[in-house]
Amino acid sequence: MLATFSGISASEFNNVYLVAGLWIGLAFLASLVSIRLGISVALVEILIGAVAGNVFHITATDWITFLADFGSVLLTFLAGAEIDPASLRRFLKPSLAVGGIGFVLPFLGALGFAWFVLGWQWHASEIAGIALSTTSVAVVYAVMLETGLNKTDLGKLILTACFVCDLGTVGALGVLFANYNLLLVAFLIATAVTLVLFSPILRWVVRGLGHAVSEPDVKFIFLALLVLGGLAAAAQSEAVLPAYLLGLVAAGIFHEDPLLTRRIRGSAFSFFTPFFFLKAGTLIVFQSVLAGIVGVLLFFGIKVAAKVVGVFPSTLAFGLRGRQAWYTTMMMSTGLTFGSISALFGLTHGYISRSQYSILVTVVLLTALVPTLVGQLFFYPQVHLLTWGSENSPDDDDGAGRAVDQPPAQRA
Repeated sequence: MLATFSGISASEFNNVYLVAGLWIGLAFLASLVSIRLGISVALVEILIGAVAGNVFHITATDWITFLADFGSVLLTFLAGAEIDPASLRRFLKPSLAVGGIGFVLPFLGALGFAWFVLGWQWHASEIAGIALSTTSVAVVYAVMLETGLNKTDLGKLILTACFVCDLGTVGALGVLFANYNLLLVAFLIATAVTLVLFSPILRWVVRGLGHAVSEPDVKFIFLALLVLGGLAAAAQSEAVLPAYLLGLVAAGIFHEDPLLTRRIRGSAFSFFTPFFFLKAGTLIVFQSVLAGIVGVLLFFGIKVAAKVVGVFPSTLAFGLRGRQAWYTTMMMSTGLTFGSISALFGLTHGYISRSQYSILVTVVLLTALVPTLVGQLFFYPQVHLLTWGSENSPDDDDGAGRAVDQPPAQRA
């Protein structure tokens, strides 16, 4: 079945150009809404996809599914590449503590609630735990850029802690749902070899071939992602797993070469990732969300509560106080990209039902929006130039005696 659109049958609506135009049109609409409202475009794309799927009955074709799948792989790669290696080394201990506990407690809380209270099957409960353990690098990074916190110690700590948390999510998805056989061993060996060779070869491509119009650097990255993705699929694993690690080993090159970063981002956000988020939205069933609204609210409460219980005390242990600690906790409570990827993985592989998927993705959307708004409106930190590890930094200036104004509400 190709698509259905407001009563038009699949046999009548089989023009691939019109189908593609329809999806790109939805992505363009999402961009307009996102810019107008000042919120993450990924969030808007999921919401528009949900409306399109429930009201106009739009469904994904096989080739749109491929574009969406590669969009998730490319997005995962970029998430890994956003990590500044120097910041990760500098803030390794607090990042491991904040990010680690920020993964473990929500994972256990959501898994336990799904298993013991809702009576979900074990694998479905595992998917719930993984999907709700995440922190949204996409949302947090956008907020850090908008507010300028990405240039501060606090912002760098939050971003590296997000990386650690999502690394736990990606690792859990691979460990819990891998098919342990010889193909998996071959895939792991191929991934390890690629991780060792990827950065040197990419440097050679960039330096030796330059940024030619044909963009060999971008094509090489796509080649590595597609080959490893194919090996992951053959081993019945998930293509996003090696993509995250590839992004991490390439992070140094990306931070040194802004043009390469812009090229990959342009390809990802203009064409591939909108298909992923729109498709994720079309799979949400409004009736399932309404029927399971109590579960949605309880899942949301469990995730945020687990983040607060785990993240807030760990920030205090490393010298954060007041708004710094609460703001970090709120940012670590967000979820979007890997939550959506994990839920879609569960649905695609038959571990969760369409109804369960709808509930989980709705919770993910709430965590993308609510903690961000709360953090920006009520806990935006007044200390920008944090002297890391200082326990007596003033909470009402920038560390140099200058007051820092609260950002406007629309930045949330």
